[in-house]
Amino acid sequence: MFDQGIIGICFCICLAIVFNFSLHRIEEGHVGVYFRGGALLPQVSNPGFHMMIPLLTTYRSVQVTLQTDEVKNVPCGTSGGVMIYFDRIEVVNILDANSVYNMVRNFTADYDQTLIFNKIHHELNQFCSVHTLHEVYIDLFDQIDENLKTALQKDLNDLAPGLSIHAVRVTKPKIPETIRKNYELMEAEKTKLLISTQHQKVVEKDAETDRKKAVIEAEKEAQVAKIQYNQKIMEKESQQQIAAIEDEMHLAREKSRSEAEYYQTKMQAEANKLLLTKEFLELKKYEALAQNTKVYYGQDIPKMFMYGGCSSNLSTN
Repeated sequence: MFDQGIIGICFCICLAIVFNFSLHRIEEGHVGVYFRGGALLPQVSNPGFHMMIPLLTTYRSVQVTLQTDEVKNVPCGTSGGVMIYFDRIEVVNILDANSVYNMVRNFTADYDQTLIFNKIHHELNQFCSVHTLHEVYIDLFDQIDENLKTALQKDLNDLAPGLSIHAVRVTKPKIPETIRKNYELMEAEKTKLLISTQHQKVVEKDAETDRKKAVIEAEKEAQVAKIQYNQKIMEKESQQQIAAIEDEMHLAREKSRSEAEYYQTKMQAEANKLLLTKEFLELKKYEALAQNTKVYYGQDIPKMFMYGGCSSNLSTN
């Protein structure tokens, strides 16, 4: 009875061990691939809990989300024979879940070692071998990222479709200390030159600003003077026009007065001409005689007529 209990306990322990090695978990963002006797099985499992035959079957979890592979301390020889080292190169990539089986079958579960790490070494050395240290370290450094990305993606499109390179980030390489100091001195001189150039530009800009201000002030004064001059001209022209109008008005008044006097004299002359008839003059003569204070009668008229108390000598035959 005791032996049966021990056997039962042993059986339960063995079952628990088998169950523990059979049950496994695939994390989210990964898929599982399985190997039996070293051969890749066609089964690819999704995230979650799964069972497998213990001891005979093994599995690997493959990431299918965006990941960053770091390639460190990559040596690189320039065309001038100087050896430099890139401390860290980061490759951001993603593997399509549908391509996992073919990727593992062709390049194993450590596909990034072959397709990314080794390829980075190769492409970077090719780039350095055809460029000088100054080009790699200064002039063309900003192009290394894009060149590596383009070269990697071009090979992956042919060798491993489904693996995409999103970005490549390259740190500044380490160069020999003596050369680095020379570059630092050169950068310091460039900085001084840049500061001097910028200061010169500022001075020139200030001078240009002062010149423009002077030109603007001069133009403003000239415009003001022109406006004042035109204003005075307009005032003089207005006064001249007013004087001309007044002269014309005076001339018109004098002309009208002269014409009126001429017309009056003419009319008076014409009236007198019509009025001074023989009969009218005869009438006026008798009226004048009627106003005398003395009246003479007889055949001979005296030689003196009296008009209003005044005498006048007349000659008779």
